[in-house]
Amino acid sequence: MSTLLAAINNDSVPKPFGHYVQAMDAGGLVFVSGQLPARLDGTSLADAPFETQARQSLANLLAIVEGAGLCRDRIAKVTAYLVGIEHWSAFNAIYAEALGEHRPARSVVPVPALHHGYLIELDAIAMR
Repeated sequence: MSTLLAAINNDSVPKPFGHYVQAMDAGGLVFVSGQLPARLDGTSLADAPFETQARQSLANLLAIVEGAGLCRDRIAKVTAYLVGIEHWSAFNAIYAEALGEHRPARSVVPVPALHHGYLIELDAIAMR
C-alpha cells in the first residue's frame, strides 16, 4: 500500500517564500509549513508589534487549514517559534482567543531570530 501525498496551496495566504508548499496532505495528516506574519499581498509585518504579527501568523495558518477543507478543531499540534520568550504571555492569549475551547498539543520554542526579521512563525499538523 502506497502513501499518497498531495500538496495544498491556498490563494488567500501569501505564497511560500522558498521551495516548499503551504501544506502537505500525507495519508490524512495535513502538515502546515511554517507561517510567518506576511499579508496576502506579501506586505511584511516585521516592523509591526508582536501582537499584530501573532494574529497574522495565526490567520495564515488557519486559512491554510480551512483551505484544506478542515476546521480549526482538526488541528492536532502547533509549534510556535518566538523571538523573545517575553512574548509567551501575549502569544498564549492571542492563541487562546483564536482557537477557543480547542486545545491542540503545542510547543513554544524561543529562537534568537527568524527569517525577514519576524518575531513569530507557526506550523501545525491537522487530521482529516
